[in-house]
Amino acid sequence: MVEFSIFNLMGQRKRENSIASTLSETVKLVQHAERANFDCAWFAEHHFSNYCICPSPLLMVSHIAAQTKKIRLGPAVVVVPLYHPIRLLSEIGMVSGLSGGRLNLGIGSGYQPYEFDRFGASLNDSKDRLSEFIDLLEKAFGNETFNFQGKFTDIPETAIITRPEINPPIWIAGDSEETHRIAARKGFTPIITGRWGGSEYLAEQRERINVSFAAEGKSHESYNIGILRFACVTESDEETIKYLENARYQLRLAASLRARAEVMDGALMIEQPILNEPTLDEMADNLAVGRPETVAEKLIADIRSSNASHVMLNIRTGDSTIEQAHRTIDAFKNSIRPLIDKTLNLS
Repeated sequence: MVEFSIFNLMGQRKRENSIASTLSETVKLVQHAERANFDCAWFAEHHFSNYCICPSPLLMVSHIAAQTKKIRLGPAVVVVPLYHPIRLLSEIGMVSGLSGGRLNLGIGSGYQPYEFDRFGASLNDSKDRLSEFIDLLEKAFGNETFNFQGKFTDIPETAIITRPEINPPIWIAGDSEETHRIAARKGFTPIITGRWGGSEYLAEQRERINVSFAAEGKSHESYNIGILRFACVTESDEETIKYLENARYQLRLAASLRARAEVMDGALMIEQPILNEPTLDEMADNLAVGRPETVAEKLIADIRSSNASHVMLNIRTGDSTIEQAHRTIDAFKNSIRPLIDKTLNLS
């Protein structure tokens, strides 16, 4: 069984693209994905730049839950160290209730110094804060009342009044051994991103996770994994190059933010090339962009190499058009997913 979802970064490449229109288009895209039988829709969290205009993925989940019926919804991911943990727990419980139990909870420790600096937070202890939050979540959601004494948080006897009746499944992002071993111990689903690499790169990432799980006494067959991939159906070489250029734009911004090398023009980041970045032709070889049969072929290779159980599709990036994203969803329902299911014997 392989699930498929759409991932919504909600970037703003140009100033003339309004926040309201981006949010409205995202709602319509998720509604279309639901009609096309996608399993889930995910929403990113970032702050203070046009890389992503969504500072609260849980708020997006609650908003879109009221306008959908069956598709699961989740943050990918909540940047845990930027929240007061007990407030975050209460909001997770409330969103789980508002969504009718459709919440998939993606969590992570964050990676952008630009964000952490402006929250007065530090990346140096971000993984420790994430680990402590996980312990707190288990105690708070596993008991009617609880108390907690940790390195960062002390909580007297307390009840989370919005505590979910059924805890949401938890997904965890990050490429460190520490994060992978947390996933192994807790039974979480690790999320990996192939960036602009191909199926071979995904295989290398999967093997690294296998090693971490083995260190925790878990076999490589004992866990699920989610992969995040660029994907777009295009009708010409020109459209393909344009989408790939937008994907490169997104990855350049992310790399600048990761390296504390961002150059800002007001709220907009200035795009900067990355050392040793691939050419657009090399990206075309690696990514699921092109005719429907090409997209299916690339995703099949990705699934096989990573043994993924869940594939997040980043179908809109940079200033790629909403029409192109809707066309990709239609093609996925009508031809891409049936071909994947048939080839991998999933139907």
